[in-house]
Amino acid sequence: MSTSGKGVQRWLWRLIKLVLIAAVVAGGVYWVKFAPIAVSEHVVQRGDLVAEVMGTGTLEARVQTTISPKISNRIEQILFDQGDRVSAGVLLVRLDDDELQQQVAIAQASLETEAAAIDRLKIDKQRAVAVFDQAQASYTRTRSLIAKNAVSQDNVDKATEALAVSTAGVSHAEAAIAEGQKKVVSAERTLEYHRARLTDTEIRAPFDGLIVKRNREPGDVVVPGSSILTLISLDELWISAWIDETEMAKLAEGQSARVVFRSEPERSYPGTVVRLGKEADRETREFIVEVRVLELAKNWAVGQRAEVFIETSSKQNVLQLPAAMVVTRNDEQGVFVREAERAQWRAIVVGLRSRDSIEIKSGLTAGDAVISAVSSGAKLSNGRKVTTPKITRPKVTTP
Repeated sequence: MSTSGKGVQRWLWRLIKLVLIAAVVAGGVYWVKFAPIAVSEHVVQRGDLVAEVMGTGTLEARVQTTISPKISNRIEQILFDQGDRVSAGVLLVRLDDDELQQQVAIAQASLETEAAAIDRLKIDKQRAVAVFDQAQASYTRTRSLIAKNAVSQDNVDKATEALAVSTAGVSHAEAAIAEGQKKVVSAERTLEYHRARLTDTEIRAPFDGLIVKRNREPGDVVVPGSSILTLISLDELWISAWIDETEMAKLAEGQSARVVFRSEPERSYPGTVVRLGKEADRETREFIVEVRVLELAKNWAVGQRAEVFIETSSKQNVLQLPAAMVVTRNDEQGVFVREAERAQWRAIVVGLRSRDSIEIKSGLTAGDAVISAVSSGAKLSNGRKVTTPKITRPKVTTP
């Protein structure tokens, strides 16, 4: 074959390849721009619609306390563990009380000693009073005899001296008793102090509740203020939820709410708004709303994350569809509906919005088929062919 013939063949081969490439590209363009798009369909229906404000927070106990000792000592026994429910007044922790028992016994003995000393002093006073009575009688008799010159002045002086000594004896006995009584009071106070310290070795529950945390074990040495257990009251558990400040005007105490724990995202638990925060975070522009949980999940934990949905308004028997199907195009809200197997844009006016649905005030009627692309990369356009994927059901084999 001549050189010119080979050149013609090469040119024809290149032309064929270009035509094939152009055909593939054209086919791809046609497929992308004109092939039917697989869509999901939702029929517009009427129903009740509830508008909600959503916030995220954690489960907290309104009343919580740290079980700690008043004295420094060694833990002898912890009677309850994490997860146990306890009643007010029940013994939770016992500290080592051997040394304090001895101190109480010593204080008791000291009190008894001082009380016995008071008894002896009272006997001494009785003796002093008897001596005083005898001295006073002798003095009176001597004074009566001196007028008759029946006794000498020396006898009078002795009687006077004896009366003065007996008077001083009575005063001394009374002073000793007063001092002894002060010692008894001091011994009683000491005994009360050691008994109180002995009582402090038994730590009791201040209220009915649940032990949610255990921080110590028997044998540990604790000091005043150190945490042994954490106790919460089950009377009032709530979600402290952070909500955007723009929703503040819609909220009020007493509103109904739904609580959705992240451990059970498909289930809602009833709640009610009990308190609105009065300070917004200056960075996030959110404020705290506290929602009391009226029913708890089977398994729950303080500090557990949850979402709250607070009901702010509701409407009955309104047209609605999933909010995700509403599209904004050129600052206009609308949806795509299926007409003759093609997508048709339709502008709508929306109203109340709930967590998942939105009210349709105008633009649609009950029974309209609103569509959205199944593939996230596909985009619907006005007049585009659409198709609804057929669901392949498994064949049932009759035995």
